[in-house]
Order: sequence, then C-alpha cells, then structure tokens
Amino acid sequence: MTPDPHDPDEAEGVLNPASGRGPDGELYLLPRLVARGNVSRVGLARVVVADREPVGVERRGVVLAPSTRWESGAQNAGVEDPRTTWVPDLGLHVMTYVAYGPLGPRTAVATSRDLRTWHRLGPLLFRHDPDLDVDLNLYPNKDVVLVPEVVRGPGGRPCFAVLHRPTWDLGLVRRGEREWPPSTTDDPRPSIWIAYADAAAVLADPSALTLLHGARPLAGPEQPWEALKIGAGPAPLRVPEGWLLLHHGVTGHIEDPWSADNDVRYCAGAMLLDADDPSRVVARTEQPLLEPETDDERHGTVADVVFPTAAERIGDDTYVFYGMADARIGVARLDRVPGAA
Repeated sequence: MTPDPHDPDEAEGVLNPASGRGPDGELYLLPRLVARGNVSRVGLARVVVADREPVGVERRGVVLAPSTRWESGAQNAGVEDPRTTWVPDLGLHVMTYVAYGPLGPRTAVATSRDLRTWHRLGPLLFRHDPDLDVDLNLYPNKDVVLVPEVVRGPGGRPCFAVLHRPTWDLGLVRRGEREWPPSTTDDPRPSIWIAYADAAAVLADPSALTLLHGARPLAGPEQPWEALKIGAGPAPLRVPEGWLLLHHGVTGHIEDPWSADNDVRYCAGAMLLDADDPSRVVARTEQPLLEPETDDERHGTVADVVFPTAAERIGDDTYVFYGMADARIGVARLDRVPGAA
C-alpha cells in the first residue's frame, strides 16, 4: 500500500497498520494515514487476496481521527500506529493506539464490533505500585498490544495481559528534560514491559482494560541488531509452544527525539512467551527475521525501517503486515522452518 497522491490525508505516508476480520469475513487493514504537518488518522482498507496471497487494498475511508483534547495538543495532534486484537471473550476488536496529545505520545484504547465504528475507552492508566519508584503515567508509552486470552496474572489471578514500552526520556514530554528511569533498573534502554487488567472487571466492563497494575519489565535489548531499544509488534499469536511475539529492534543514534532525521535502523525478530504466564520469555531469536533490504524499506520518511504491526492467517499461511521506511506498507509470509525448535 502506497500513499494516494490525490488524498490529502495520505500526503506524508501510509504505514504501520492494524488488522482484523470484519463481520463479512473479509480481511481489513487499519493503516496509519499521515497528512501534511504529521497529523495522523486511522483508515480502513479491505485486503485484496489472489491465489491465497494478499496483493493489494481497497480503501474504505477514515475510521478514527483526533477529536479529543488528549489526542490533540497546541502544536501537535494525531492517532497513530494502531494495533488491534480480536478478544473472543468480549466479542470485540480492541485497538490500542498512540494518542499524540499535549504531553506527547500516550497510548489509548478503543473497541469495535465491526472495525468501522470505534468506541474510545480513554488513555491507559497505571495504578500506583509501591515496588516502583516512578509513576508510569508520567512517561511516554507506545507499542502496546493485548494478549487475546485470559492468562495467569500476579498472585495467580485471571487477568488480561498487556505488553507496553515505557520510554524514560522526559524530553519527549517537554524539551530539555532528561532521562529519568526507575532506580530499580540498571538498563535505561526502552524495553518491553508487561502489565495486567483484572479479567472479571474487564468482562463486566471493557473500559477496565485501561486500568493496569503489576507492571514489570519483560524483555530488553540483547542482540546487536536491537542495541538501542525494542518494542512489541502485532498482538501475540498463539502457537503450540506458547505465545509468539514479533518485535522490532533498533540500532543507531537518536540525537533529537522530535525529529525524523535520526540515524536509526529497524529490524524485526521474535520471542516466545509462556502460554499460561506470558511474563516468562521461553526463547527469542538471535538474528532478525526481517531486515530493511528493498528500496521501499531503505528509502522513505525514515530510512532503513521494517516495523511489523499486524499478522493474519490467510488459508494455511501467516502474513505479517509492516511499515516500510515510515512511508508505505509491505507484507511478508511468516513460515515455520520444519524441524526448528
């Protein structure tokens, strides 16, 4: 998917889509559409499938635009980088997205039954935790995805697990501020964390998905290709061995967090989380599964970026949809290697 030159909503790119099956059984993408001035909306596009492979899209308009004060600031606005999860126990698609409001990027939640009409639940809120000496609500938080089934949470309580990525650089909130990580961490690099929402509360009222507790680090950068930071990709996929989480890893240097002109490189890898306790990482890839290699991945708004955000089954195959250089959307088939552990 490439920007429509005649659509002002796509003037600066289409990228980083969510996905889902509509009531009609069709597969849809929900791409981030970037208008001039870096104002983002979420669109809807039906995936065109030929010979059991995704080959194109048919646009169906905009389904989410910045309209609340926490999605619009004095100098910026946007609803960005959606991720969607179909939650069978709720009968709902749950979207997490970045609300780019007055205090910079924060994650918010919305729900839908048909992928077209979305009900905003509000920004994520983290309960006070005496074991953390920071208030997670003060920090930018992105790359949030929901595990679609109830799992074991703190104390063995049934919970919905939420993966998120706090960033300790308060310069993203106010220029000139410095990093202020928790004193309990010896590695301030942005990493994947896990938090929980009580299942009983969510099943009674889905808005409880915005009230999280038990936040803890899950996985940080380990390999050279993810030396700068990592973050979750699509919602975890259930596989026989547990939950398969695709993630991105970043190398390079970020001189100005407000600029797109930083020297960075984004690759994609994977980790396996325990089926019953997704706070436990069972295994992870040492080498990237996907790297920027094509011209569309190496040249764009931000060079050298592959950024997976959606994964769907089409027939017997799994396809991963990803942002290419922050400008367009690509797709790759994810294969299981026979005999691989």
